[in-house]
Amino acid sequence: MQVAKSELMTPHQALAANGKSFNWARRFLGRRMGGDAATLYRFCRVLDDMADGDIVDGPSRLLKIRDDLSGGHRATDPLLADFMPFIQQQNLPVPVIVALIDGLLQDQKPVRIADERALRRYAYRVAGTVGLLMCHVLDCDDDAARAHAIDLGIAMQLTNIARDVLEDAEMGRRYLPASWAGDVTPAHIIASSHAPDGEVARSVSAAVGQLLLLADDYYQSGANGLSYLPLRAHIAIAVAARVYRQIGVQIAATGYGWHQGRQVTSRVTKIICSLQACGSIWRRFWPRTPHRKHLHDGLEGLPYVR
Repeated sequence: MQVAKSELMTPHQALAANGKSFNWARRFLGRRMGGDAATLYRFCRVLDDMADGDIVDGPSRLLKIRDDLSGGHRATDPLLADFMPFIQQQNLPVPVIVALIDGLLQDQKPVRIADERALRRYAYRVAGTVGLLMCHVLDCDDDAARAHAIDLGIAMQLTNIARDVLEDAEMGRRYLPASWAGDVTPAHIIASSHAPDGEVARSVSAAVGQLLLLADDYYQSGANGLSYLPLRAHIAIAVAARVYRQIGVQIAATGYGWHQGRQVTSRVTKIICSLQACGSIWRRFWPRTPHRKHLHDGLEGLPYVR
């Protein structure tokens, strides 16, 4: 069985190689929580590699992992067998992991997101689920925190989509809703990247702007939930969110130039974002803001959505 590089890496190596924003924020967590967060990240990363075809028989392995989890069977895949003690130790909710895998399996089909509802459901599956799992890793057991954790995951995924429009199109995927950008194909997106003043490119740019506005609503909700976390976890997640949101800020500064290459944050920018994030500590001394339920419109039936 061929394995991906991420399967051979330690959790810290996987995080450093593939999750630079999260790796930056991890230093605020301390050794135990930082190690647990890295372990969770590695597991999710390898699942993603399976979905993206970076591992031979990746999709079939994903299906087997899903079947073993949902059926309560003994783990037969080596990734799941290795991770199962962590699932039990952290009391990770299996339906949430299954929902994550369902989102990754969705990428095995031609991806043409139809509307905002479909976008929200996809973002929940591939990233809101990770926010829920992270609650367990970060010693946050308040039920009220879960809705905010879902929202922060969704916000980060929307930023990912805005950043990777062209890369996703090259993989045959269009996550921008047709209701926003028109029913353009990935091939149209690729072609329009060479004609940024054309009608298709402009409609894609407008959709990216709409995507980032929606992401900001979810980032705000995620920030409203930070005070549910232990102090060090609060700081770390605030830093991760601020650094990740900065990617969208930089995309907006280019006039939503999705065709200009992937935006990254420099070390100096990360330091500035970290200092800004520390200002969120005041939230711990003010009444908590109730969750805005409309943010979960369209998510009915998914785990921990009320």
